[in-house]
Parts: sequence; C-alpha cells; structure tokens
Amino acid sequence: MTTRRDFLAATAALAAFPGVASAAEPWYRRTYRWGQTNITEKDPVRYDLPWWRDFWKRTRVQGVIINAGGIVAYYPSKYPLQHRAEFLGDRDLYGELAKAAHDDGIVVVARMDSNRTAEDFFKAHPDWFARDSSGNPYRASDKYVTCVNSPYYDEYLPSVLTEIIQRSHPEGFADNSWSGLARDSICYCDNCARKFQDKASAAIPRKRDWSDPVYRRWIEWNYERRVEVWDLNNRATKAAGGPDCLWFGMNSGSVSAQSRSFRDCKAIFERAEMAFLDHQSRGADGFEENANTGKLVHGLLGWDKLAPESMAMYQAGRGTFRVSSKPAAEARLWMYEGFAGGIQPWWHHIGAYHEDRRMYQTAEPAMKWYEANQQYMANRRPMASVGVVWSQRNTDFYGQDRAAELVDAPYRGFTASLVRARIPHVPIHIDHIDRDGAELQALILPNLAAMSDAQCDAVRKFAASGKAVIATGVTSLYNQDGDARADFGLADLFGAHFTGKAGAEKESASQTLHTYLRLSPELRAKVSGPHTPDEPGATGQRPAVLRGFDETDILPFGGTLTALKLDSGVTVPLTFVPPFPILPPETSWMRQPVTDIPGLVLKGKVAYLPADIDRQYARNNLPDHAALLANLVRWASPGIPLQAEGHGMFDCNLYTQPGRVIAHVVNLTATGRMPVTDEDLVPIGPLKFAVRLPPGVRARGARLLVSKSTLTPAVADAWARVTIPSVLDHEVLVIE
Repeated sequence: MTTRRDFLAATAALAAFPGVASAAEPWYRRTYRWGQTNITEKDPVRYDLPWWRDFWKRTRVQGVIINAGGIVAYYPSKYPLQHRAEFLGDRDLYGELAKAAHDDGIVVVARMDSNRTAEDFFKAHPDWFARDSSGNPYRASDKYVTCVNSPYYDEYLPSVLTEIIQRSHPEGFADNSWSGLARDSICYCDNCARKFQDKASAAIPRKRDWSDPVYRRWIEWNYERRVEVWDLNNRATKAAGGPDCLWFGMNSGSVSAQSRSFRDCKAIFERAEMAFLDHQSRGADGFEENANTGKLVHGLLGWDKLAPESMAMYQAGRGTFRVSSKPAAEARLWMYEGFAGGIQPWWHHIGAYHEDRRMYQTAEPAMKWYEANQQYMANRRPMASVGVVWSQRNTDFYGQDRAAELVDAPYRGFTASLVRARIPHVPIHIDHIDRDGAELQALILPNLAAMSDAQCDAVRKFAASGKAVIATGVTSLYNQDGDARADFGLADLFGAHFTGKAGAEKESASQTLHTYLRLSPELRAKVSGPHTPDEPGATGQRPAVLRGFDETDILPFGGTLTALKLDSGVTVPLTFVPPFPILPPETSWMRQPVTDIPGLVLKGKVAYLPADIDRQYARNNLPDHAALLANLVRWASPGIPLQAEGHGMFDCNLYTQPGRVIAHVVNLTATGRMPVTDEDLVPIGPLKFAVRLPPGVRARGARLLVSKSTLTPAVADAWARVTIPSVLDHEVLVIE
C-alpha cells in the first residue's frame, strides 16, 4: 500500500529529475529506449524468441519495432494479396513477438514497409501502381511500386492497419517507405493525372523543369499529398486502436533526403507526438551530424517530445554489409552524438540470426548508460547564443537537383566550423525566427538563397532589435519560388547590392578554383618577412573578424566573386583575388593581386560574406576557413555561454533544465571530419570548461555522468569553471 509519505517522496524524486516522464503520461512520452530486429523472410524458421527476449532485457529496451506487414506480412493476413514471408507457413511470427513484448511490459510499434508489392498484387490491381510517361509500371527490383494517389493508400493500407490492431493491439505504427515514389521520378498513372488536373488545372509535367510553374506546383502538390497520407493513417489507427494508437511513418534526419521523398519536415514534425528517425549512420559530415539532426528535429517537434533513431549495429554508411558488425567505436559515437542532440537510442539489427556475433555487444553499454542517465537526456532546452537558419523550401526551390552543393554544403560547413571552435549553436527554421530568436544574439544564414518577403522581414526585425546577422553566398537573392530578384532581398541590411547575373554562382559551386581573399591593405598590421617596393605600409590593428591572421595578407578561397555596389559607411575587410595558374609552378603568380570586389562586408552588426567560405570549408576542410567563420561568430555574439580549452576535437552541446546546466561532450579526435570508419578511440584531456550560468543555477556542485565523479566548480561573475580530467568517447557534465 502506498502511503502519503511514499507519494511525497516519489513526487520529490520526480521534481529532482525533470527529464523523467510520469507513468501517467502516454506511452509515446515515456518510452525512451528502443530495439529492432528487422525480420527477413528466412527468420520465421530461425527466430530464437527466448534469446531475443533476454537481449531485450539486457539492453534495457522499453519499446520494440516489429515487422508486421506491407511488402511482406509476418502474420496470416486475411488479405490474400499481402505477400506472406516465404518461410512463414501458418505461423504468426509478428503476433508471437508482439505478445512476448507485451508480456514483458514492452511497448510494441508495428513496422510497415508499404510502397511496393509482388507481381500478383500488380496484376490484380494494375490501376493502383505508379507509371512512367510511357505507361510502364515503376519497378524496384522484382517488386512493383504503388502510387501514393491510388486506392492502395486511401483504402487498402488503412484496412491492413485496422486488421493488425484488431489482432495484436500494438501501441503504434512505423512505416519505412510510406511516402511513395521519390522526387526523381514522375508518376503519370490515371489517379495522379486526374487529381493533379483537379488541383492545378494542368496536366502533369512531362519532365523535370524547375523554371516551369506547373512543375513547381507539382512539387508542392506532392508535399501536400504526403501530409494527407500522414493524417489519413493516423485517423485510421486512432479509429481502430484509440486516441493514443498513433502512426508515425519514419523520417530521415537529412533535410535533403526528406525533400527527395516529398516529406515536409515542418508540417510532419509539428503535428507528430513522437518522431521515428531512420538516420542510421553518418554521411558527408562527421559524427556531429547526428547532434545537429536531433536539435533540428526537436526545434520543430518540441523539446518535451521524444525522437528515437534507428542506429545500425551492422556495417552501414561507407559500404553497407547488412550482416557484418559495425566497429563498436563507430556505432557508439554515432549513438552518443545522437544523445547529445536529444535523440533517443534504438538499436537496429537486420535479421534474427547472425554469424558475426560481435554486433550483439555494441548497444548494451550505451543502452544501460542511457537508462541510468535519461533524466538528463530529455525534457531540456538548448543553451546557445547562435542560431543557424535553415529552410526546406530553400533546399527545394534553390537547391533543386543540386541541393548537396548549393544548400547542404554551406550549412554543414558553417556548423562544422562552430563545432571546431566549440561554439554551441541551434538550428532555427526560417519561419521560427520570431518565435525562437528572443534568446539568441546572432543568426547565421548560410547561403539561404530562397527567401520570401516575410522571411526577409523577420531577419530585419531580428537585426533591428540590436542583434547580429551573418549571411553568406547569395542569401535572399531569390524569392520563395526560386525566382531571382533584381537585388538581394536583404540588400538594405547588407549594405551591398547585387550587380551580376543570378544563377552564375551555381556554375562554380562544385569546383575549387585557385583563388584567394586579400586582407584589405588599410587594415594591414605591421608584418615580418620580405618586402616588395610597392608594398603598402602598416596602418594598425586588424579587426576582430581577422584575428589570428596577422602574419598573412591573403587567405585561400576556392570560389569566385563578382562586383557589388556598396552603400557608404560599410567596411570591406576582404577582397577577391581572381584565379591564376597552379601549374607549372613557374607561372603561379597573381596576375591581378588587388581588386575592389568584396569578399566580406560589415555594416554595424551585420556581416555579409559573399565569399562562400562555408561551402569551401565543407569541400576542403581548410583551417583558415573555419577560423574566419568562427571569428565572425565571436564578433557577432560576444555572449557565447561556453569557453572550452584543451587539445583534440570535440563537440559540446549545452542544455538547461530547472536548476542545472548540462554539457554533453563527444570526443571526435580519432576521425575528425575524415570519411573513414572509426575503429579506435583516442582519449583527450584535461579539458578546461567555463560555463555561463543562467538564472536559477547556483553551481554548488558538478558531476561527470560517464566517469561517475564529482567536481567542485569555481564560480565567479556568473561563470562556473571546472576541469574534466579525460574523455574517451563522451562525457556529460552536470552543474546544479
């Protein structure tokens, strides 16, 4: 029997750990730790259920994702065209697993994979399938791709969801391929032709042409349809299973990947109660990509909600081998960076039987650590003075079919420079500048080319409040539809006006040219080294944005620039040096060493960097590029809440909970940003940290959650200073 004293003690304990969800919360608010054995068709004859139940227990999972239906059914469905797994027979493997999980007190999410079928289904319902311009069905290997505008999605799939709920009562659903045909293909089936004609009063475009208003309307129409599917499936699951039986699909952590699948991040995550992320390994970025994903998703989803992510225990990413173990260091660092961004753990195996048994050892320590410390991992708020603005519409309507070069590279180049400089930052959706900008000192707009007038106004309003703006590339040169303006939409803010040909900047985006930036002679400090007869004299100290470059008058660039018309009163610390030969070395001298083409323009607290240094850093990883970007941010945001000293490369994300500050440090030294699989760890330390204390945090003590040790902070002038002796893979500092 629970006494009043017990109740008060439990309540006090909960208050002491604000990250812990109450048992009264719905399952999607309190299920933090997940596991998935992605069942293959062979598994019905080799699934060792007792062993996996013990593995669930050892890895401390609270929820499991179990294959149910779609491409392959793992239960005896009443729908004869839902293909049963080849080795299923009359067995209900999904039902057995769901019952075992429920008996163990584990939440069940039924997994669907529903965008394609076997040939017999196609023959029975040929009008439900996607067609190319010649009328031929789209194929994926030996399967046929269904059309997202057909009765397959409107009628058949909701009926399958209802059947599964009635048989096994899962708490919810996920679907790996829910959004149908990807953007690189156009469906011309009768369903699409009729519905698009009704919506747009036009025929489906015959080819990809971003200059065609009909094609752009087709893009928007496809996004709208995916949101309709999301809402339709949730109506179906709630009707059959109750208000908390939710359908979540699955979504990528990459905005570009979401765009290629017509998945609107903002529309989806803002209507979701939980996000299931299918983002299993790092791509072009380092491990820090996963922390950025978590922060970006939570910026839309809300920091009070959970976002578990499929984390591959098999070799995925740079070469995929489905049944070989990923090195533990690689897998765990990806997990830890996810934790640092607010992502919840979800181990993922392909198949129920493995000859490479090393993968079974990888997740357990990370899962147990998360269980012991999850009160610090959720229900927290990021603590940063800098926001990096992003826009999926910029990805679509400016990036178009080259988003990796035009949009992704500038964003990840700038964020990588912030990680290198140990500057905490948060992604900010362009439509949330008013909502989320109040706590920030500076906004970064990395080549945010496509912006509406209202979005430009939001940036102006932010700047008018006395805060700083850093913009790069051709930010605001295009409107929200990707049409070029005559001038930058933010020209008045930049103090600079466009005079070139819009679109020309795209031609060199995938190149590294032999170009430079010259530090303006009038800002040239006294230098050492050989002199030339026409060398300008030293005039004084260089500005803060050029700190660290006293012994050079040039910086490597790699891009190209055109002339700008400048307002009076602006400062131009960098100018463009056009390309000159690299080979033979005898010809490698500057033909035009000085121009008046700006590479950086400063106006008050606004820095406009037409030189796409962010993209160049993503391409070439030059330290000078990272240092320049970091200098700009420190100039723009003097109130950065973290000072971190120590050798090595590490990512540090700051958060607040009532009465405490949380700093999550992930050691990236072994690989940095190199595209190699991490198989070992290199310890770093000591690390000297100074954290600016927010109101309500007195810093009476500090703890390290990985090394399980305590520290005594030195507190002065609202800063707490501690030294972390060593970090092997990750560490979490809690000041409270």
